[in-house]
Parts: sequence; C-alpha cells; structure tokens
Amino acid sequence: MRDLLVRSFGAAVDAADPLKILPEHLPRPPGGRTFVVAVGKAAASMAVAVERNWPSGAALDGIALTRYGHGLPTERIQVIEAGHPIPDSAGEAAARRIFECASALGPDDLLLALISGGGSALLSLPAPGITMNRLKAMTAELLRCGAAIQEINTVRKHASAIQGGRLAATTRASVLALIISDVTGDDPTHIASGPCAPDPTTRVDAAAVLRKYGIAQPGEFSETPKPGDAVFARVENRVIASAHRSLEAAAEIFRAHGVTPVILGDSITGEASEVAKVMAALVREIRLYGSPWNPPVALISGGECTVTLRSSGGRGGRCSEFLLALAVALETMDNVWAIAADTDGIDGSEDNAGALLAPDSPARAREHGLDARRFLAANDSYGFFSTLGDLLVTGPTRTNVNDYRAILIR
Repeated sequence: MRDLLVRSFGAAVDAADPLKILPEHLPRPPGGRTFVVAVGKAAASMAVAVERNWPSGAALDGIALTRYGHGLPTERIQVIEAGHPIPDSAGEAAARRIFECASALGPDDLLLALISGGGSALLSLPAPGITMNRLKAMTAELLRCGAAIQEINTVRKHASAIQGGRLAATTRASVLALIISDVTGDDPTHIASGPCAPDPTTRVDAAAVLRKYGIAQPGEFSETPKPGDAVFARVENRVIASAHRSLEAAAEIFRAHGVTPVILGDSITGEASEVAKVMAALVREIRLYGSPWNPPVALISGGECTVTLRSSGGRGGRCSEFLLALAVALETMDNVWAIAADTDGIDGSEDNAGALLAPDSPARAREHGLDARRFLAANDSYGFFSTLGDLLVTGPTRTNVNDYRAILIR
C-alpha cells in the first residue's frame, strides 16, 4: 500500500514535468531575438526544456531564477539561485537584471516567460521606497500568520516593481508566458504574483491584508496595470500544467490497481489540521458504513493548506502537519494508509517532500514514546515522522503544482 501511494505521487509529479509537457507549447522563433525569463521552483527544468527544443540557429538567451539547490546545467540560459520563501539579495539582483533586459527588447523580439510556483519570493525587486530588509520582514510575518497565498501575493504585487503585470508592461516585445500553476483556480495573476498578468487587486486591498493580520506596511505601495490595459494586447498567459491534471494522473495509478479513485478537488485550503479532521470524518464513514463509496477507494486531493505556527521551534510543513493531524483524528483505525507531499519535493522547513501514514503508525509511535498530540501542538510533524522512519524524501523535483494528498482505504 505504501508503494502504491508513492507511485501515485510520482505520477502526479510526472504530469507536471517541464521536460515532458513544455515542448509542445513552444512558439516559433520571432524575427528578432528571444529572451527567456524563467522564475520559480521549475525554472531550471523549464529552461532546459526550451534549450533542448529550440532551433540551434535561432537567437536565444535569458535568465532562469530558481530556489537554492534547484538549479541545473544549461548552455544558453543563465541559471541563478536565490532565497525562498524569504527573498534575498541574490533574488533582488537577478530581478533587476531581468527587468533591465526586458526593457531593452524591441517589437520584433519575444519575451518568453516560464512561470512556476515560488516565483513570488524569488523575483524580488522592491518597489521604490521599500527596502529589501523591510520586504523580507513583511514576508516572514505573512508566512507565519497563516495568510492565504492569494492574500500574500496581493501584498507582494503592490510591494514590487516587477510583479503584478509589471514585467510585461516594461517591454515592447511580444510576451508569451507558459505557466505551471501551483495555486487554486489556476489564475495567472496569482501564480508567482503574476509578473505578466493583469492585476485586479489594488494597493488598498494590499494594505487591508496587512491590517487584517496586524503587520506593518513596509513603505508606500504602488499600483499595478489592470485588466483591459492596452499593454496586455501583446501578451498571452497560458497554463500548461495544473494540480488537477496531476490528480488525474495519480487517479490512473489507483484505477490500474483495482482501487476506485475519488478526486475531491485541487482547491482544498484552510488550516491543515482542520482539513485533516474533515478528511478523517469522511474516512470513518467509508470505513465503517461503505458510504458514499465502497472500499477499496483512494481519496485524492490537492490545494494549499496553511499552518499557523503555535511554536517557534516547529519543524515540518503543511503536508506533514496535515498527516499528523489525520493520525490523531483516526487514532487506531485499521486498513487506512495515507500520503501527503509537496510536488516540489520540499515540505516547509526541512528536506522532506512529505510523509506517509500506515495503520500501524500509532502503535509504532507508542513504542518510541511519541505522543502525536504533543508533536502536533508543537508543530513538529517532521520530528514525529522522522522518528518513525516515515518521511518521504525525494529531493527537489524542479516542478510545482502544489500539495498532493491521497488516503487509501481497503
């Protein structure tokens, strides 16, 4: 059962692998030059996919900005690694270079933007009047308070000189943005804070988010180009991979092994521990009464939950926190296995993609003297699953379509 769950996760990741999905979306080379701007956790693999499939005689250069440890060797596109989820000076310097290069392109050129999750923190060029230190402090507070990603990105766009459509607005070239979505709804304005997409939010909205969570504004927010702005007449934003497509790929793995897959959706949000309680209630109904589905069944879901930290020493991320809360809620129920992992290969603060849960997990925890409730209260899901040997460690996958969860009921 554990192997089946891991294979389903692998299928979900493969469905968003840039090397497999990006080539069919590449345009013909323009009359002028092509400048690639790749940002996000999938930036390096997207850049490699372009290089392998671009005509050798056509002009091509650019910058791929990705998280530390997520780079790959390239020949024509420079790969730069920077801080995530907290921005740093390396990201700021790279974003400034990207902005300057995009500004120099002419109407016969093409700006090929390769966008993936994580780009919001990486493409960090503060708006005039906002310092990098204040941007970093604000970002850390937003991540800690449990704000939704749409709220965080609303603030980021108005604290930035390059996000919220400003990258597209700064160039005279045609713009094609090929996007791997890591947000619910797959709206380009929310993915990597929409550097090439019109922004329907305002700086008033951004200020309201900070007031909601009691966070100081880092400086004067600036306004972004809106839907209907003439600049977007030469811009196309195209989503080429999404969480739902990955869930469908995982469903095929279960179906091939005689397990009924049930996709609960790719837009599940909320506090990870609370989502786990809802899932546990559904599992009990299936396990005890065969309703609304008869086992064997796999409940598959995606989306981005949040974790409000209750302890400064917490270790882990939203996937392993969800799984630990599920273990507490299900307690000793047999014939239930589960996996929760981030498709980028990194769940929160540590080196694991997520973790696995088995029917014997509670018994093994007791053998090690582990109190699951205490670990959950301390936000230390990593410590709990590490002791059990149930962490899922994949290393960076160099893609990102958000979280993957599957609960298998026999």
